[in-house]
Amino acid sequence: MRCYRYGDHAVVLAAQGPPSLACQQRLWTLAERVRTWPQVEDVVPGMNNLTLICRPLRMAFDELTHRLRAAWMDAEAEALSGREVDIPVDYGGEHGPDLEEVARLTGLTAGEVVSRHAGGDYVVFFLGFLPGFAYLGGLDPRLHVPRRATPRLSVPAGSVGIGGAQTGIYPLAAPGGWQLIGRTCEVLFDPTRTPPTLLAPGDRVRFRIASVRP
Repeated sequence: MRCYRYGDHAVVLAAQGPPSLACQQRLWTLAERVRTWPQVEDVVPGMNNLTLICRPLRMAFDELTHRLRAAWMDAEAEALSGREVDIPVDYGGEHGPDLEEVARLTGLTAGEVVSRHAGGDYVVFFLGFLPGFAYLGGLDPRLHVPRRATPRLSVPAGSVGIGGAQTGIYPLAAPGGWQLIGRTCEVLFDPTRTPPTLLAPGDRVRFRIASVRP
């Protein structure tokens, strides 16, 4: 674990080792604890890291990092009481233009890719990249594939993709390089809704096959 400055008013705690649910749960515990510190204005969990946005001149950097390190050593991995969310997905065809490529990269058939993806139990590790974009842990190792060599300039909202060991859903139309295998009609982000995001850290997600298109 190491701590470092991130600009004038932020400190990052970066955990060691590969990403894991246990590490992420420990970061969630730490986030709830430091959120109450008077010198902390906001807390942003990431993959294997936690960023503290601090109010200026409340505490020296060395003193803050010393307290942060102690809190990390004392933090235990605790699961959040997240919701169970079912996401219907239309796989393949125009909604999943990279399904055949993922099948080629993994040595599976397109049907096996869909079956393995929809058969997984996923946990939201954190939100990032776009409002409401949930990074989901729990992807079948057979489906770990690299991102596209050439990112798309615009990925439709609702697209379900794979990027390395992660799977996720684009909440908004945006550029992106993940391999797209399907699309959902669920709205992942709506600023008029409370809360505006469909998913939150700790939620458990299951993908349901709505259709498979050639």
